[in-house]
Amino acid sequence: MKAIAAVLAGSTLGGILASACCIVPVAFALLGLSGAALAHGFEPLRPYLLTATYGLLAGGFYLTYHPRSEACAPGEPCAPPGPRRSGRVMLWLVTVIVVLATAFPWYSQYLF
Repeated sequence: MKAIAAVLAGSTLGGILASACCIVPVAFALLGLSGAALAHGFEPLRPYLLTATYGLLAGGFYLTYHPRSEACAPGEPCAPPGPRRSGRVMLWLVTVIVVLATAFPWYSQYLF
């Protein structure tokens, strides 16, 4: 369960960082702050952050949905129980957040 939580947190953070070049300047502009050009420094890292983000999401889906062997041999430890419904809901929620953050540069022009 800790692996799934780490994958979810990493993919969310990666998606937000990958879109920081576009989201942070808009957020600063809405708040009336200057210095948003610093966030533009994330632009060269965007492809790498997106690759890491979607790789972590793929790992999360694999850990959540791969078939587990239920049989345990005598004297051997059994596999831990799979993620519950709440874990799957969180995975899908994080996926939606990551996709929206990733697509921000494409739909941001229609916000104003």
